[in-house]
Amino acid sequence: MDIIARGITAGILGTLMMDTLNHLFSRTGIILKIEVGMIGRMAAGWTQGRFRYRYPGEMQPIANEKLYGVITHYGIGVGLAAAYVLGWDFLVEGPVSAFWTLIYGVATTAASWFFVDASMGLGMFGRLSPDGIRATLSSLANHLFFGMGMAVSFLIV
Repeated sequence: MDIIARGITAGILGTLMMDTLNHLFSRTGIILKIEVGMIGRMAAGWTQGRFRYRYPGEMQPIANEKLYGVITHYGIGVGLAAAYVLGWDFLVEGPVSAFWTLIYGVATTAASWFFVDASMGLGMFGRLSPDGIRATLSSLANHLFFGMGMAVSFLIV
């Protein structure tokens, strides 16, 4: 049970760190803002069996899309963190390494580049985004922030 609680805590803190640092850095224009409404639209499509759009405009606005987006965003964060904690416990045992947690956070960018971006109609790596390479690099930065938040959670909990 302790492992599951650590995964949930790491996922929440990791996603919270991602959102907080994204908010700060996106205000300066360095990276793109996370659009939780778009995540909500995408997740609503998943519930209807639609896992891919040709372009983002195909995702129709829905009621409460930001709420669904936040729930999906944090659910994915918790799922990724729980997988990490369970994998670490199974393969390595002992205290979780902050260094490897950062590496894992960056590695989770693959989920965004190959699944989320493609699902939203932005293509792999977000290459079809009107923001070009900034979308790809923003995703990388956000997932580094996620890894940082997970690492902090392992240090304090």
